[in-house]
Amino acid sequence: MAQTRQTTRGAPRPYPLPLAGEREMATMAKALAHAARVAILKFLIQRGDCICGEIVDVLPLAQATVSQHLKVLKEAGLIKGDVDGPRVCYCVNPKAVKRFKELVEGL
Repeated sequence: MAQTRQTTRGAPRPYPLPLAGEREMATMAKALAHAARVAILKFLIQRGDCICGEIVDVLPLAQATVSQHLKVLKEAGLIKGDVDGPRVCYCVNPKAVKRFKELVEGL
């Protein structure tokens, strides 16, 4: 059932509330709204597991910048990061990528 809200002219109009899937998609889309993060995700999909230093080697970005992009992707659930001593090993979260594809196909 759609919610309604008053317009500035007083006439009600349907205003569907965002569904959980829409919020989920928006979170992932926001994380992928930067070309560097798309490049990182593509690299991880092609490469599999890797460490942050290897990502820095293939991108023309500073270590701190790559780390910030990895943080955004991890917070959105698109990648996972496991601590391995002084390094963090990152990999794609295949369930999240599959879910994002499903949500986009549902548009």
